[in-house]
Amino acid sequence: MELHDENPFKIRAYEGTAATLERLELPVADMDRTGLPDRTGLSKTAAAKVAEMLDTGTFEELRKLLEITPPGVVEMLGIKGIGPKKIRALWRDSGIESIEQLRTAAENDEVSKLKGFGKKTQDMILAALEFNQESRGKVLYPQGEELAEDLARRLRETLRTEQVAVAGEVRRRLEIVETVTLVAATAQPWQAHELLNTLDGLTPDPQRSGPFAWRGTATASGVKVEVYLTSKESFVNQLFLLSATETHLSEPLTTGRAATLRQLVKQETFYQETAIYEKAGLQYVEPELREGLGEIALAEAKKLPELLDEKDLRGSLHNHSTYSDGNHTLRQMAEFLRDKGYEYLGICDHSQAAHYANGLSPERVRQQQREIDQLNQELAPFRIFKGIESDILGDGNLDYSNSVLETFDFIVASVHSNLRMDERKATERLLRAIANPYTTMLGHPTGRLLLRREGYPIDHKAIIDACAQHKVIIEINSNPWRLDLDWRWVRYALDQGVQLSINPDAHHTDGYADMRYGVMMGRKGGLTKDMTFNALSAEEMAAYFAARKADIKPPLEYQDSLFG
Repeated sequence: MELHDENPFKIRAYEGTAATLERLELPVADMDRTGLPDRTGLSKTAAAKVAEMLDTGTFEELRKLLEITPPGVVEMLGIKGIGPKKIRALWRDSGIESIEQLRTAAENDEVSKLKGFGKKTQDMILAALEFNQESRGKVLYPQGEELAEDLARRLRETLRTEQVAVAGEVRRRLEIVETVTLVAATAQPWQAHELLNTLDGLTPDPQRSGPFAWRGTATASGVKVEVYLTSKESFVNQLFLLSATETHLSEPLTTGRAATLRQLVKQETFYQETAIYEKAGLQYVEPELREGLGEIALAEAKKLPELLDEKDLRGSLHNHSTYSDGNHTLRQMAEFLRDKGYEYLGICDHSQAAHYANGLSPERVRQQQREIDQLNQELAPFRIFKGIESDILGDGNLDYSNSVLETFDFIVASVHSNLRMDERKATERLLRAIANPYTTMLGHPTGRLLLRREGYPIDHKAIIDACAQHKVIIEINSNPWRLDLDWRWVRYALDQGVQLSINPDAHHTDGYADMRYGVMMGRKGGLTKDMTFNALSAEEMAAYFAARKADIKPPLEYQDSLFG
């Protein structure tokens, strides 16, 4: 509708309908169509469109708009950083109707000459197009895992065997998956080929396939799919070889039993992966660690850590409620977490600078904190800690004056604006925020959105070193789009004595489930229970916050913030 310059009030109405649907407690698809207005609070007109979409997958107004919009223009809406108004200008004023035409125009320096664009916007468009190109054929871990597990289930049923396993990038828990890999034991590989060749959503690649390997792609995403078919006796060997990087498999061993793990597995048949490492004289290496990043040396020295487990987490910090841009009330977020067996909730709604997310004014902060006091009396021993996700402003200051900041139990400091700073400026901005005595935790350090937006460049070592100096915790933001701090920097953080917190950044009760992805990323970096901040009990957490607040003596430079 924005592409076609429709009535802005109608556009806002559709956005309101979408927001209402997101806040519903029950799936709208399960509701009786005639009862939609009463059950959802939607107008009869909006409810009728929702009912039509549920029954047919679309609705009349959307169909009409798609009929008069070139498909390439619709595809351009997915380009990060340029909105519908600019796309409308490119389409209407310059006749650009596809991503390919846009790329050519930008490379020929034609976009910069258009009214309202300029060289900076053109460079941003080219960078976004390059990022989109690099992201093709890749999916986030949850999508890769879902596809892999679905294929494994179907193969088990078809081949009538339990010897089917997910391998490769999914088993190693990589945050971005380019190839979904499975191993299946069967004496009749043709049955697997028959199944995979006829499955909806898969496109076979006969040129790359063979009798004992089916290869193709997932039609919708373009992610590669590979299924290796082996004998029962060779199943574990093949699974092992396909569950580690080449560096891990070819790392020289000093034990004398074999030159490398690959050579060892070629020499002997194994029926358990643990036996492979035992034979090599190594401590068992969990699949997440098989990246060839020094884990073999640690395994030889028997110094691999006991990795964090999901059950080690005692509470959830960095969550949002309807006070800012969350979908559930403070009470609902707390009771849901309590009923899942956790001990505490850290609520961190957005601060006042985040106007786009309904950030809290100081008065609304006080209102929320009064409600927290009441709920803590009612829900005890479950505990709600008073937190805020304070925006790190352009100059590195935290949002709010000190008189507001000191009312919180803890503060997650995060960047949400001015994301195009160079590395020096972005790093200095974070360093200033980390040095602020009110900063408890650094949120999503690079601001990245995987497969959507590159993070702003930072000097990771300088940031982590500063967190160590000022005793600031770093979060692993567990939202699958973020997974930031990147797992590749976890080990360095641990070596500097920096604790990490597995934070879901939940805006909905369903968001708590994302903590499992944060645990996976922590494990990949060697994170242990002892170094995980939210593995503390509620009592330990309360004591930590109290001690930290008692130590705060703000230097003169922090006594007035930009919003003070």
